[in-house]
Amino acid sequence: FCTSCLQECLKPKKPVCGVCRSTLSSGSRALDLEKQIETTETTCNGCNKKMYLSKMRSHAASCSKYQNYIMEGVKAVTKEPLHNTRNFPNRFTFPCPYCSEKNFDQEGLVEHCKTFHTMDAKQVVCPICASMPWGDPNYRSANFMEHLQRRHRFSYDTFVDYDADEDDMMAQVLMRSLRDK
Repeated sequence: FCTSCLQECLKPKKPVCGVCRSTLSSGSRALDLEKQIETTETTCNGCNKKMYLSKMRSHAASCSKYQNYIMEGVKAVTKEPLHNTRNFPNRFTFPCPYCSEKNFDQEGLVEHCKTFHTMDAKQVVCPICASMPWGDPNYRSANFMEHLQRRHRFSYDTFVDYDADEDDMMAQVLMRSLRDK
């Protein structure tokens, strides 16, 4: 996960799993994962020194060859941007369709509407669906609160490749189903 996605998952008051978005309980540690991190060896991509994963972060902070390796990667990525970001719809923040409040993430919009608009029966356009490639910006949901609870329990970003062609996705699904037999 990138830093911004992790930060979204680790918001104070309600940390959630980065994959399934279920609420994480405080104080429960993954001891089996900690043990694996303590016993798994890796190699620094800068100086080729071998070490345990648990030591890698502190090593990377002080290894000038590793920092040069990272900077070369950053330069390679930033030379030519792949896409013009102005052509992409905002799928990260949404306005409330009932009131004037803006800049809710998906979870925040759902919570806001549950708290302030449960009894509002006005038919509105779902801003989350309207931002999707398949979304209709003119479709008004007859029961927006029910729609939110059924359709927006998870973030589409976790499961959807917006750039993939529908035919390509279908071919990939068919190939995976044949391999899984």
